[in-house]
Amino acid sequence: MTIAASPSPTVQKPLLGLAAVAIAGLAVYLLQFQKGALFAIGLGLGVALYHAAFGFSGAYRRAIVDKDLSGVTAQAVMFGLAMVLFAPVLSAGEVFGRAVGGAVAPVSVSMAFGAFLFGIGMQLGGGCASGTLFTAGGGSLRMVLVLVFFCIGCFWATFHMGAWTALPGIGAVSLAGEMGWPAAVALQFAVLAAVLWVFHRAGARPHWRLWRTRDGFSWRNLVQGPWPLLFGGIALAVLNWATLVVAGHPWSITWGFTLWAAKAASAFGWVHTTSDFWNGGFPERALLGSLFADTTTVMNLDILLGAFAAAALAGRVRPESRVPLGSLAAAVLGGLMMGYGARLAYGCNIGAFFSGVASTSLHGWVWIVAAGLGNVVGVKLRPRFGLAH
Repeated sequence: MTIAASPSPTVQKPLLGLAAVAIAGLAVYLLQFQKGALFAIGLGLGVALYHAAFGFSGAYRRAIVDKDLSGVTAQAVMFGLAMVLFAPVLSAGEVFGRAVGGAVAPVSVSMAFGAFLFGIGMQLGGGCASGTLFTAGGGSLRMVLVLVFFCIGCFWATFHMGAWTALPGIGAVSLAGEMGWPAAVALQFAVLAAVLWVFHRAGARPHWRLWRTRDGFSWRNLVQGPWPLLFGGIALAVLNWATLVVAGHPWSITWGFTLWAAKAASAFGWVHTTSDFWNGGFPERALLGSLFADTTTVMNLDILLGAFAAAALAGRVRPESRVPLGSLAAAVLGGLMMGYGARLAYGCNIGAFFSGVASTSLHGWVWIVAAGLGNVVGVKLRPRFGLAH
């Protein structure tokens, strides 16, 4: 197959300079919180997500509608590599003398329903949690709106957590804890292989962008993009492992969104002691402490800045001049559904699914089944808002 070469991108130097100033300023400020390593990891995540256009919602939509298995295959490779990297660290329980723990969360009715809501929201919003961050950072004003309502949805759900968590569940289940790490990792590899086989039997195939770009791959692509999906998946697996080693826990996103909205609500006069969720324990300490002491906040901001810098290098920071009303409505609704659902489901496609499966948590697998059903519903709803399949 002959593939037309793409023109060399023009670096947007003023915007790149702005990104460099913002990155340098945040780096200096974060020295007091001793989060330099996490800062670098977060920037790397932002660059990798943007250059590989590594989103979950688009990958599922292409697999469902276009029978394009590229994104799902790249995710399977990413999960497999992450499992191999995570296993020795989590089985030891520590690294470099520091305790580490995986992303293992309860399986329950509310958790599954939250993932289902999140799946619908992914398709309406046009991105998952990581996708929302890197596209907003890349200059999409519509995705900035999705991000705002994502945060609001996360915060809104905290007022109902007592009722949701009272619903039936089986608690947290670690497959490695139940059957040992070798068997758990082998089982999960088998599940990933079975998923790819089912898609293949249904007629889905990987596209060329899984392993290459339009004009091959060179050092220019490494800096300015685009990256093959496979390259992006490998980078994200390694960076998630680096997050585990440095932070003591895997990569997560949506707690930061919840905290941002709570901080904003406090600034407008909301009193946190009126909420059972925020009154006491970790939530109250996080709310009353510095925002930049929160690991997810630091990494989320880094992803935004890393994506912005990558977009400026690629010459692609071009905010939309006009967004149709239906698309705006879908952005608001999708953001709310993702935020509310993520809070119920103990995370998003990153914190619950990616990091959960890499930690051999059963809730990660339940999450993707429920979210997958939600994606099917979301794909069918998109035309009602004027969005293309």
